[in-house]
Amino acid sequence: MGSRHLSRSIVMQSLYEWDFYHQQKDLKEIVQRNIEEFGPGLEDTKFIWRLVEGITSHLSQLNKIIEKAAPEWPLEKITIVDRNVLRIGLYELLYGNKEEVPPKVAINEAIELAKSFGGESSGRFINGVLGTVYKEMEKIKK
Repeated sequence: MGSRHLSRSIVMQSLYEWDFYHQQKDLKEIVQRNIEEFGPGLEDTKFIWRLVEGITSHLSQLNKIIEKAAPEWPLEKITIVDRNVLRIGLYELLYGNKEEVPPKVAINEAIELAKSFGGESSGRFINGVLGTVYKEMEKIKK
């Protein structure tokens, strides 16, 4: 597993726990514990912290985009795993450094996270939502 993929897995697990407890627990403590537990050999944790800080600072915008891109799925009805994988994927797609993580890589990584942590249809759901957002981004560019 690549270090970026491992970093995204740690972010997903941390966001999952934070979301599970209705964002009442200290996310920084959760992330630090998960880095120690799941990424003991990880040399560079800056990517993890950049994702966590970016996602939390854009949380309301990300949630609105999810609701708009998946109108038949109210946010609270989306599984915790899928909701947080979408947040990671959308953050990288919309706010991330495109030179560092091209849009198609961001989408593919989110799909892989969904397949690893989510349910049977998670990969397809994530692909559908992120694909919709990506198509909108492409239209705006033109």
